[in-house]
Amino acid sequence: MNVLFISISSLPHVSEHGISLDLLHEFRRQGHNVFIVCALEKRDNQETFLSEEDGCKILRVKIGNNKKANIIEKGFTTILLPRKYIGAIKQYYSSVHFDLVLYPTPPITQVKTVQYIKKRDNAQSYLLLKDIFPQNAVDIGMMSKSGLKGLLYRYFRNIERQLYQISDFIGCMSQANIDYLLQHNPEIDSSKVEICPNSVEVMDLSCDADERLKLRRKYGIPTDKKVFVYGGNLGKPQDIPFIIDCLRASREIEVAYFLIVGNGTEYGKIQKYVTDETPINVKLLKQLPREDYDKMIGCCDIGLIFLDHRFTIPNFPSRLLSYMAAKLPVLACTDKNTDVGDVIVNGDFGWWCKSDSIDSFRTLVNQICNSDYEKKGLNGYNYLNEHYSVNKAYNIIERKINEV
Repeated sequence: MNVLFISISSLPHVSEHGISLDLLHEFRRQGHNVFIVCALEKRDNQETFLSEEDGCKILRVKIGNNKKANIIEKGFTTILLPRKYIGAIKQYYSSVHFDLVLYPTPPITQVKTVQYIKKRDNAQSYLLLKDIFPQNAVDIGMMSKSGLKGLLYRYFRNIERQLYQISDFIGCMSQANIDYLLQHNPEIDSSKVEICPNSVEVMDLSCDADERLKLRRKYGIPTDKKVFVYGGNLGKPQDIPFIIDCLRASREIEVAYFLIVGNGTEYGKIQKYVTDETPINVKLLKQLPREDYDKMIGCCDIGLIFLDHRFTIPNFPSRLLSYMAAKLPVLACTDKNTDVGDVIVNGDFGWWCKSDSIDSFRTLVNQICNSDYEKKGLNGYNYLNEHYSVNKAYNIIERKINEV
């Protein structure tokens, strides 16, 4: 089977790991031919090109700037993306007949690209629903359902509905995602919706005591503290002001230390906090290469997840899987609509509190520091193997495709 994967990200080399690349690796291992279309941003100063990486054909298409771009530039890039992708597919993949097209959200604007492949090749289409836009933007105040911003919302909401309509199958990250999707889009045939969670090729990223000590010294992390680590995007979805308030409130817990690793539109806010207030229990690092990041996560004690309390859509952050692979228990501080906290607590590999309660966060940090939490970390690793192995995600997709 010829499989086309469409992404707006500037994907790293295909031999590397991540939730998308690991799934494509599994398709390759199962004997399928994998083709990729992904972005090559204007700032990269390269033209569109086709190459072969790790047995996959990858077409990197020159677009405008998307990451770290202002909202106007990002908007134009997103809207023009399908035209550029379709043009590149016509030029470089004209002789390839695709049987299956896979595509994650964001963005929803790839609807025209998917339509083109479906019409040209009579391909089956499988949407990997990783985000629900534009409602997520409304939740955190970046968009509105009324006024001038309401015009933009209705434009994108119409495209969102089109994407659901043309998708033969929709894989959601959790049951809460399915419930939300069907409740707010009753026209969707529920039989084409299923749970297809974030998944990875499971690797043991934990450290032994000697390696942990060595890595902490290398990165300037205290060796006598309980290290809570947050790794990933530092943007509006994480509610950085709330994170800063939580860090301030936890200063009195002497044994607790917080390592923040990442980048994003709100990075400057937390950087200003660290510079102005010089907290002795916080270290902030810019985003690291994947290999270095994995090693650093492994030398910490507890993983952190933050989501803005205003979210009505049920997010399910993929960074959870990195913590589980490193055998770290997880403290999730989120809105009440996501079920990621339920999964963590019911799986007995961490703790949850609402992300509008600084006191609850501080109380849990103190409780964790005075508990024997290592067993929870091992529970998380076992849960990862059982539920989020990439082979399981592959089997879910293959079974659905073979039903037709």
